[in-house]
Formats: sequence, structure tokens, C-alpha cells
Amino acid sequence: MLTNLKNIFKVPDLRNKVLFTLAMIALYRLGAHLPVPGIDVGALSELRNRAETNGILGFLSLFSGRALSNFAIFALGIMPYITASIIMQILGVVIPKLEEWQNQGAVGQRKITQWTRYVTIGIAILQSTGLAYLFHNGGGGLGGGGNATGLDLVPHFDVGHVLLIVLTLTTGTALLMWMGELVTQRGVGNGMSLLIFASVVSTLPGQFGQIKANGGWSAVVMVLAGYLVILVAIVFVEQGQRRIPVQFAKRVVGRRMYGGQSTYIPLKVNQSGVIPIIFASSVLYLPQLLSFVLPSDGWGASLQDWVSSNLVTPNAPIHMIVFGLLIIGFAYFYTAITFDPVKQADTLRKQGGFIPGIRPGPQTERYLAKVLSRITLPGALFIAAVALIPSFLLTTYLPGTTVQFTGISILIAVGVALETMKQIDSQLMMRNYEGFLK
Repeated sequence: MLTNLKNIFKVPDLRNKVLFTLAMIALYRLGAHLPVPGIDVGALSELRNRAETNGILGFLSLFSGRALSNFAIFALGIMPYITASIIMQILGVVIPKLEEWQNQGAVGQRKITQWTRYVTIGIAILQSTGLAYLFHNGGGGLGGGGNATGLDLVPHFDVGHVLLIVLTLTTGTALLMWMGELVTQRGVGNGMSLLIFASVVSTLPGQFGQIKANGGWSAVVMVLAGYLVILVAIVFVEQGQRRIPVQFAKRVVGRRMYGGQSTYIPLKVNQSGVIPIIFASSVLYLPQLLSFVLPSDGWGASLQDWVSSNLVTPNAPIHMIVFGLLIIGFAYFYTAITFDPVKQADTLRKQGGFIPGIRPGPQTERYLAKVLSRITLPGALFIAAVALIPSFLLTTYLPGTTVQFTGISILIAVGVALETMKQIDSQLMMRNYEGFLK
């Protein structure tokens, strides 16, 4: 491993890419601790305490690397961009113009990227406005349950201060989006994914410190062992794929013969990645978000308490059932969007390819759909188990611990790390150095 790390810094081009990526991540972490102007800095400690109670604020704060609980300039994190990308991907199925752009290659992709940026800015404006309102009206109670009040991060709630907060948060999101694209172009790995990776990993020291405070070193060792088992399982499943063999017919053009090659279509077991968990978490926390507009006493308070106790608490039976079903449903939904058997079969037919033993056309479509459906179920069950079991065990056996770095975090961290290592590995192999992945 040390030799491989040394090889990275032997190549000037690769060394510069790695150092540039690290510099962008350091700049991101700096911005995650610079508070937005116009807020009550003294109330931030109370906001951090409420974010530790594993509610919707804790979930959102995880993806911003605690920037949200610091109400920093990068408080929205990269989530508006992820949301915009998912929206554009879904709309590509129902809007013919977007589908046309998807089929135009690099030119169409540039148009989609540009529109994704516009949608990101729109989402950031809406989210930043909502945060300014919530944190002025005791919305820090999002971190806990029920109707916690008494926290006002925006004491001077007028048009000028709200516009300043919205402008700062939206600009921070735009800056992060630019930094992520810059890392993708001039650095190593996918810039957006690496920013999320940095956010997730940055919470580790505080989370393990909390585990030690509640359970001692024995709890830390047990949690580390459990995370190691989950990590190995995630690597195993993430690398697993069903390879469907494809052959191309021979054809003669002039005096030359083309085709006759054999390849395969790689279908991953976890085709949808971590997107179903993000979808399901957003839908599951939506009732809690909506409950804050209800009256703070009487039936409104009762409904808030029920939502907090049953839909947000990780070890609540209703939470586990609903969350698990949502993850499985969204896994099928997103897989159907990202891999279209009809389009894949048509592409094979146009290129002169076929699956041995399967006729081109409708039979190929049905075969691909059948295989995809079969491998999606175990993948969906796996990511549901990864999302549910660690948080359930932690909250059950360490009740005083509120750890956000659970299954979803490990899934993100391992997926991004594997993808980045593959890119570094390919760069080393191109220069006749041994790579990490042997």
C-alpha cells in the first residue's frame, strides 16, 4: 500500500490532480464552519444540540458535514444539486425534449447539465428561504421531536436580513456546484461524490466520541467490528454484477470484415446505488416537516408527538416497516429509470448484436427485464438492511447514542472510495505502475 501511495506522487500529473482535489475538499470544510451573516451566533450551540437527536435536521446535517447545524455558508451542501439531477433524470423519461438531449451525446449532455444548474439554483432559493423561516420560528426543533421552541437564529427577521441569508446560502450552493465540477475536470474522481464523502467522513470523530461516552471502549470496538462486517458486505455487493453475454454478427464492408466480437452487458446487483435511501428518507421526514405548521397544542401537538415517535425514531416498528418498503419501492423505480430494457434491446439490434439463444427485439426486451427484476430484489433488500439494521442496533443497545453515521453513510463512503480508487488505479496502470486494485 505504501509503495502504491508512493507511485501516485511519482507521476507529476496525477500528483497535481490529487493535491488539487485535497485542496478543494479543505476549502469545502472551511466553508462548513463559517456562519451565515445576520444570524445569532450565540444560538448555534443549541442548534447543534438539537441536531444530535437524529431527526430531520440531523439527517440533512449529515450530508452537509455539520454545515447545516453550524448554519454555515455551505449549509445546504450539495443536496440541491443531487435533487436537481434526480429530477432531471426522472423528467427525461416523460419529457421528449430531454430524452432527445440524452440521445445527442456530449452536446445534449451539456444542455442537460446547464438546465440542472438552473434547477439547482431554484431549489437552493426555496430551501434557503424555508430554513430562514424555520430557524426564526423555533425550527431548530427539527432536530428533536415534537414542538421544541425557543430557538431564534434570525432575531432581525426583516426583508433585508432574509434576502442576505438566502443570497449567502444560494451562493454557497452555487460555489459548491462549481467546485464539484472543477474537481471532476481537474482532479481525481467525481467531484460531487467526493464532497458528500468528505461530509460523511468528517462526522466520524464526533460520532465515535459519543459512542465512547455512552458505552466505553468496549462499545467502540463492537461498533468498529460491526462497521467492518458491513463494509465487507457492501464491497461484495457493490462489485457483484450479472454479465449478460452479447455477440455481434460478422459483416463485410468492402474488402474488410467487421464484427464477430463477444462482449457482455454488466447489470449490477445494486443498480440504483444509494438513491433509494435518499428518496425514502426524504419522503419519511416529510410528515415531520409538515407537522410543524400544525398548532403547538391540542391535536396538533399530539400528531407531532406521534410522527416523531413512530416515523422518525429509528427503532420504532412503524418506522422500520415504512422505511424498508419505501427503499425497496424506490430501488425498483430508479432502476427502471436508469436502465431501460426496450432502449437497450433496440441499441443492440441497431449495432448488430444479440444475446445467444435470445431473438433480437421483443424477446430480448423481455429477457433483460426479467433478469433486471430478479437481481434488483436482492439488491433492494440489501440496501434496506444496511439502512435499517445498524441504526436499530445502535439505538436499542446504546439508547443514549444518536449516531447519524450508520448504514447509509457507510454505503456512500464505500461506493465513492471504490470509484475513486478505480480511477487512480487506471491512471497508474496507464503509466506502467502497479495499481491499488490488483
